[in-house]
Amino acid sequence: MTALDQLPVAVIGAGPVGLAAAAHLHERGLPFTVLEAGDTAGAAVQQWGHVPVFTPWRYTIDPAARRLLDDAGWVAPDLEALPTGADLVADYLQPLAELPQLKPHLRYGARVEAISRLGLDRLRTAGREQAPFLIRLTTGDEVLARAVIDASGTWGTPNVLGASGLPARGETDAAAYLEHALPDVLGADRDRFAGRHTLVVGAGHSAANTLLSLADLAAEVPGTEVAWAIRSASPARTYGGGDADALPARGALGSRLREHVDAGRIRLLTGFSVHTITPASGRVAVVVRHADGTDESITVDRIVAATGFRPDHTIAAELRLDLDPVMGATRALAPLIDPNEHSCGTVPPHGVDELAHPEAGYYAVGMKSYGRAPTFLMATGYEQVRSVVAALAGDWQAARDVQLDLPETGVCNSNPVDSTGTDSCCDPAPAAQPAGKGLATGISGGLLAAPLSLISLDSPSSGQTGGCCGS
Repeated sequence: MTALDQLPVAVIGAGPVGLAAAAHLHERGLPFTVLEAGDTAGAAVQQWGHVPVFTPWRYTIDPAARRLLDDAGWVAPDLEALPTGADLVADYLQPLAELPQLKPHLRYGARVEAISRLGLDRLRTAGREQAPFLIRLTTGDEVLARAVIDASGTWGTPNVLGASGLPARGETDAAAYLEHALPDVLGADRDRFAGRHTLVVGAGHSAANTLLSLADLAAEVPGTEVAWAIRSASPARTYGGGDADALPARGALGSRLREHVDAGRIRLLTGFSVHTITPASGRVAVVVRHADGTDESITVDRIVAATGFRPDHTIAAELRLDLDPVMGATRALAPLIDPNEHSCGTVPPHGVDELAHPEAGYYAVGMKSYGRAPTFLMATGYEQVRSVVAALAGDWQAARDVQLDLPETGVCNSNPVDSTGTDSCCDPAPAAQPAGKGLATGISGGLLAAPLSLISLDSPSSGQTGGCCGS
């Protein structure tokens, strides 16, 4: 055994995937330390604790973690029930983090500032793979490790509102009017939305959850208005598979949202590309710039930026990463998850080989490994860390025996009908087509589209507010 082998594996993040990595490292008898920026396990999950997930417990518990918990007499929740974020933390992550096999190895308040190789910058090659990783914390402390499993996620780096991937003009100055994804509309944040006009920007499940909560609030509090803006010409991606979804809660999410839009309770704005955000007399004006150079605007009280997340690779700037220029994932993984190509969001099994970088021993896992792709599920991250840890233990046969069991979903076909008022927009895929797994994305999901047909932002909100796939 070399001196390098005696060092711990550093796991960054004590969320679901980070703690799963710790459980697998324990089972393999490998020393490890978990560095968590927050003051508790699942700190990021707690920030959306009020939100129920659409994945039942059986898909959100890692097998190695389950074995440790069961040995400690843990009483598992109903595996078919749907936990909230708070449930995940209280009933799973915190009990897992408190186990004597893991607790001594967790460090809280340990935010990673940078990762490098001891004594070597990115240019130096000689002796690189024999040099330990140097992990510098914001406190100034430094940790040496034989390998790094980066499960830090993407929650802290949301996408901007601007349609070009850059902040919209005035976005920073209008920060007081902006909300992060998944505000607690019916709970702690209620007063900021009750009786006000809110614009939700985004087409994912975070947007859908917030929109449904706002619709409930509007039914309770007069004067509460809800607008929903998406960049594509169709909300089909958000509506998803409906009754064909093997995760009923995910299908119901889209179906309920569609009902509100059809009834005019939520005003749908398609082809919405944010150009400028300007505070105006206690409210905020959002300007949309059309492809022909003309502008339209809508004035609201609050904006919820549910535009997704992106990975922050700056902490690994001195490591040799090979990132796909589009996804921000590894080049091997990117084509497997690219939502521009996978209309069903199909995620094939993948593990250590697809996650490897030229920097041997560094692996980004979990949500961060997917870059900007929106098709991640917790079960995917659990299989990732099982494979990576097996490789670190030298068990390459197990590392490459990657198997992934994901729930199937119905998908919109590639030629949906033009109206949100019909029942056929998101029918199940025909029997001749293989069922997809994960999210409905790609062309049928609206990530790729023909030139956008924009509706007037000043049009009435009653009746149909936009075609299912544009016209």
